[in-house]
Amino acid sequence: MNIVTIIVNYQTATLAVNCLESLAPIACESHHFSVELLDADSGDDSVCVLANAIQQRGWQSWVRLTALSENRGFAAANNVGIAAALSRPQRPDAVWLLNPDTIVLPGALTPLLETLQSHPSAGIVGSRLQCRDGELQSSAFRFPHIRSELIDAWRFSIVNRMLKDHEVALKPCSHACEVDWVSGASFLIRSEVFEQIGMLDDGYFMYYEEVDFCHRAKQAGFTTWCQPESRVIHLVGQSSGVTGEQAILRQRPRYWFDSRRRYFFSKHGSLRTGIADAVWLSGRACWIVRATLQRKPVEDPPKLWRDFLCNSVFVRGLSR
Repeated sequence: MNIVTIIVNYQTATLAVNCLESLAPIACESHHFSVELLDADSGDDSVCVLANAIQQRGWQSWVRLTALSENRGFAAANNVGIAAALSRPQRPDAVWLLNPDTIVLPGALTPLLETLQSHPSAGIVGSRLQCRDGELQSSAFRFPHIRSELIDAWRFSIVNRMLKDHEVALKPCSHACEVDWVSGASFLIRSEVFEQIGMLDDGYFMYYEEVDFCHRAKQAGFTTWCQPESRVIHLVGQSSGVTGEQAILRQRPRYWFDSRRRYFFSKHGSLRTGIADAVWLSGRACWIVRATLQRKPVEDPPKLWRDFLCNSVFVRGLSR
């Protein structure tokens, strides 16, 4: 199969080079594998670092670097790469989206391709993500909804047990399984999916774009799979700082709230979005009070509750 990989860099050139290093064995084994590497107007020396790495390591035959003139977000940058891939004379059978903060372990691509070939309805396949030390990360998920917002906000063990079948993150599976959506850190997409539903919604600056894409693919009749035999190291949050260990140290950016709002409005409508906002705000307020009384650390990003309120329907209204 002809595979084109898309990697978007924003001020993470060293990580992107490491990601390319992990892909080099695949490129050496197959002439039907290549990379579209895009720099989203990093404003630093990223383009020079990437260009020098490609030149010095002799990757010119399989890596094409494009420097974008503006940063319109992760989804928009990926779309530039996807469009370039699909417009090639030899059209790819699938497009592989990879985060720059990933390291592809040996043999990771083959199980993804085999899953697409084994399941004709499969449109998207994701890898099993892990930390450097092998600790598993959440890789497969249910679609977000009101009940999942309750679980996230309240943090009561009895609530979690009662609603465990509605939790967004799924437990790691031991074999390939069909799921609602998979992490966009390693995300193989059959080219026919783009023909039917289009590319990523670039209204999402960052976050929720893969959730929305999987949702649209499901509506079009495609299935999404998680393949645990495909192993990829994900240095969580290194490219954004919104997730991982840095998440509780930084204030959550406005674009995260914009993306959540866009997703809930488009998939659940204004009324259910308002209910979801109310559920989260009330639940997290209860949790903060309980944690304070019990002298437990809240472990939220700075000003999270206030920022959530300011970006809720109760402050921003019902306009999308």
